[in-house]
Amino acid sequence: MSAALQVTAFGLALLSTLFLLLATCTDCWMVNADDSLEVSHKCRGLWRECVTNMQDGVRTCDQYDSILADHPVKIVVTRTLMITADLLAGLALAALVLGLDCITFLREDPCVKLKMCYGAGVILCTGSILGLIGSVWYAVDVYVERAMLVSHNIFLGVHYDFGWSCWLGMAGSTGCFVASVLLTCCLY
Repeated sequence: MSAALQVTAFGLALLSTLFLLLATCTDCWMVNADDSLEVSHKCRGLWRECVTNMQDGVRTCDQYDSILADHPVKIVVTRTLMITADLLAGLALAALVLGLDCITFLREDPCVKLKMCYGAGVILCTGSILGLIGSVWYAVDVYVERAMLVSHNIFLGVHYDFGWSCWLGMAGSTGCFVASVLLTCCLY
């Protein structure tokens, strides 16, 4: 039972970490259409902004000036939290691989392997909380930006939605949290 639970938690953690990495690297955190005719489709990400022409499907991307340039707080905070979540999830995966019962590393000391799995669960929990805070922070800021435009009657046909990268970040963080619960609470 313990080995099956460990492998299940590892598979979920691996998939969720991939989701977190994809969310950090991709460029569709916020989606908006610039006009009511929806001639173009714009995705804003953490690293660049891409515009897709809906008529011919041509996509052009503009990199942000510099990583050290002045950026909105939502981009800086989300970048920091997502990169930290990625690093912690990767560290947790490495510790979890070494702590799995099916791996021959430290087979003679099962207590140490169990502590490695527990430690991986704690690290994974920390990373998942940071990733969830980063994803939700960005989503809330997108919602507030839209609400400010509507309340000031500056709607102008622009609508904002959460992009698939934002949803991917939330899903990856939630999966990492579930994997950490499996490792910390259910393994003993």
